[in-house]
Amino acid sequence: MTDIDDIPAPQGRLTLKLLASRQDTNLHGDIPGGWLIARMDQAAEVAAGREARGRTATVAIEAMDFLCPVRVGSMVNIFTRVSEIGHSSIKIDVEVWIRAPHERDPDELHKVTEARFVMVALDDNGRIRAARQGD
Repeated sequence: MTDIDDIPAPQGRLTLKLLASRQDTNLHGDIPGGWLIARMDQAAEVAAGREARGRTATVAIEAMDFLCPVRVGSMVNIFTRVSEIGHSSIKIDVEVWIRAPHERDPDELHKVTEARFVMVALDDNGRIRAARQGD
């Protein structure tokens, strides 16, 4: 994650791609931030699980600002990048980019938000373990 994007483009690996549908809206017909955070958490868990080769859990989410709304029909693309691996923790940078429902250019993406998720590796009993098994 950078403070200023010179050339705004997604950073990391495309981890989740989904369509924001009507069933995901709140009472006002908008896609709520909580829905998006839940999907970001899923993507962070997938990315951290690859690194930890197993179960992980979220222990913290760093500050997040929403830059634009997500409308019904938007294609939501969630990118992840491992930023740091500690003894038991894995920090995952997560970015959300959307393609608006009526966007004419299929390659045109708009950044919605980003955050750093701090994950910990867990054993089969739910106890914290080393993030890199066998290293």
